[in-house]
Amino acid sequence: QVQLVESGGGLVQAGGSLRLSCAASGRTFSSYAMGWFRQAPGKEREFVTLISWSGGITHYADSVKGRFTISRDKAKNTVSLQMNDLKPEDTAVYYCAADLLRKATMDPHEYQYWGQGTQVTVSS
Repeated sequence: QVQLVESGGGLVQAGGSLRLSCAASGRTFSSYAMGWFRQAPGKEREFVTLISWSGGITHYADSVKGRFTISRDKAKNTVSLQMNDLKPEDTAVYYCAADLLRKATMDPHEYQYWGQGTQVTVSS
């Protein structure tokens, strides 16, 4: 079993920054790929970014490329999402997810474990 707990969400003005963290426990953290997804009201959950189990591969949605950075700290069992130059359209609940099969995919259905989510609100 894997437990994921997100933190770091909040309210920020457009152009500001936030750093989200996802703390993992329960199984060997280094064994799985990690992803961040988000869901805005009335919309489907969408891919934001992922990082491979080794940390050597990352991938970003076009909408966040150049503004968001994913990283992982295996010693601390955490994955972080640094979000800069935030825009109102980034407003959503952000979820981290773990893929024990290490597919490093953008498909949320391939992730077996999810956190409870953290709200990010960007005001204009």
